[in-house]
Amino acid sequence: MTTANKIDVLLVGGGVMSATLGVLLTQLDPTLKIRMVEQLSEVALESSDALNNAGTGHAGYCELNYTPQDVDGSIAIGRALEINAAFEVSLQFWSHLVETSALPDPSQFISKIPHLSLVWGIKNSAFLKQRYALLKQHHLFEHMQFSEDFAQLQQWMPLIMTGRNADEKLAATYVENGSDVDFGSLTRHLVDYLKKQSNFSLHTNTQVKNLSKIKDRAKDNTWHVKLHDFTTKHTQTVSAKFVFLGAGGGALPLLQKANIDESKGYGGFPVSGQWLICHNPEVIKQHYAKVYGKAALGAPPMSVPHLDTRVINGKRALLFGPFAGFTTKFLKAGSKFDLAKSVKANNLKAMLGVGRHNLALTKYLLKEATQTHEQRMNALRDFLPNAINSDWTLENAGQRVQIIKQCNEKWGKLEFGTEIVAAKDGTLAALLGASPGASVSVKAMIDVLERCFSQQMKSDAWQQKMKALVPSYGESLINDAALLQSTRKRTLSTLKLSA
Repeated sequence: MTTANKIDVLLVGGGVMSATLGVLLTQLDPTLKIRMVEQLSEVALESSDALNNAGTGHAGYCELNYTPQDVDGSIAIGRALEINAAFEVSLQFWSHLVETSALPDPSQFISKIPHLSLVWGIKNSAFLKQRYALLKQHHLFEHMQFSEDFAQLQQWMPLIMTGRNADEKLAATYVENGSDVDFGSLTRHLVDYLKKQSNFSLHTNTQVKNLSKIKDRAKDNTWHVKLHDFTTKHTQTVSAKFVFLGAGGGALPLLQKANIDESKGYGGFPVSGQWLICHNPEVIKQHYAKVYGKAALGAPPMSVPHLDTRVINGKRALLFGPFAGFTTKFLKAGSKFDLAKSVKANNLKAMLGVGRHNLALTKYLLKEATQTHEQRMNALRDFLPNAINSDWTLENAGQRVQIIKQCNEKWGKLEFGTEIVAAKDGTLAALLGASPGASVSVKAMIDVLERCFSQQMKSDAWQQKMKALVPSYGESLINDAALLQSTRKRTLSTLKLSA
């Protein structure tokens, strides 16, 4: 069965990115006809699911990979500033939605949990102290604390300090108003809000089979997207003025099907992950923090080890990891042939270049994937010296597809951030990559709006609405300390993240 219908916006993927973009567009123009399609039975089952991401409100407080150290010893803090400011944009948007009852009580999706960085040894302690000094002088990080004092560290993270020698060289930074975000719950609440709007429809168990660009009779660029419903076995073609590919690891294959000029040369490098999860309530209740360490030599950025208190569906949990692994799937529910199918004539050279120059990374991932439970427990014991094997079990985390791009010097380069690829006419956009991902979903989707709805975003009506949704919109939280102070005071109070 084949039918045809017209919509304004097609959101592909039922994760936090699509949900955020859908809410933004609905708030800006309630007349837009929006459809979301998700190939699984429910939304937020892939990358946005709680166990498929770190849950950290990524703000650069504890993630040492956002402040790399050069060979000359200097530390770059620009990336941390950008991520912190971007997360503040998310907090502002969520605050507005809570205040207007579009989102429920914030305790249902975000929790105040301190963020710490922890290092061992003289060299690493010196690095952390230097990092702290650089960040502390900026207003975004003015509340950060640093200590090498054993008693202070015991107060910040009592479980981690249990059983340690007072002479051990440790150093930590501490930010009290860090957060844990249940992105699965957040996504479901955003979609629940959208489902109440007359302009929105959700289609689960629905897969995009093909998408092609044609000119309609009005000479407007539109996308014709072929959708297959697994439940009814029916196929329909929708005509969409704008398509957003927010399908996590599935975005790259769909972008390749769209075949826009801007997609040429992009490839993907899939990485899987696993968590050690504690099942002893006595251990869980002794730790209330997110504690990040330094990544092992050769490890990808998303493999920075951390011991995290999580609040998942309202229940407190304790996770350690992630342990990286290698897979050829682009999604947890994907196919082992995903990687092979993604190789095209226009990205073959880039993918070969990345494969050639990242053999050490591939070996690292394979080594991670073949670790024994005892080996993983030994990694945990760097954080918890008294950890007991029987208290912890291994569970799979999410799939991530890292970006491969063309590069003249090495043919191709591997990147670990997120990137928006948009058609020059603004009719299609795709989000590729991973970290910091969901934490900066609002900033990322505003970028999509500015690139693909540029004329509307310049209008007085949309400008006023954007300022209501995100008060700092159009201004710099990095450069304006007074603006940060006012917006942060509001968000910490509204989202119940203040002391």
